[in-house]
Amino acid sequence: MEIKIFKIRETEQEKLEIHCHNITEQIKEIVTFVKTRQGQLTGIMENKQYEIPVVDVHYIEAVDNKVFIYSSKKVYETKQKLYELEEILKEKYFLRVSKSLLLNLMKVQSIKPGLNGRFMAVLQSGEEIIISRKYVPDLKKALKGGAF
Repeated sequence: MEIKIFKIRETEQEKLEIHCHNITEQIKEIVTFVKTRQGQLTGIMENKQYEIPVVDVHYIEAVDNKVFIYSSKKVYETKQKLYELEEILKEKYFLRVSKSLLLNLMKVQSIKPGLNGRFMAVLQSGEEIIISRKYVPDLKKALKGGAF
């Protein structure tokens, strides 16, 4: 496969084109990867608003009617509801793993069985996330490549 990269002017819109004979699994993986690297979320920390690249988000959690965005070192609050973020991020390797948590599967280092049919996801940061047994089938489907 030949790869070409062209530098363009700042005024031009960036784009990615793929020319292929067939849309193979490899091509689908490339497209999915590119989609996961795009986008930003708006978060608030210490009364300041920040744009957080989706690629930096480890997980999003709802706690006491508030929604928080967790990156490797910072926590932001967002005004969006968890279900709204789930819809926005569904094609970016985010998966609901409990009633109150969306997990970025690209930040998962390993997954191991837990107690009572639950699983435990260990993130690249070392943090552990419990995956509720209700969401384990969705996780297995996503890991087999069926959800994205």
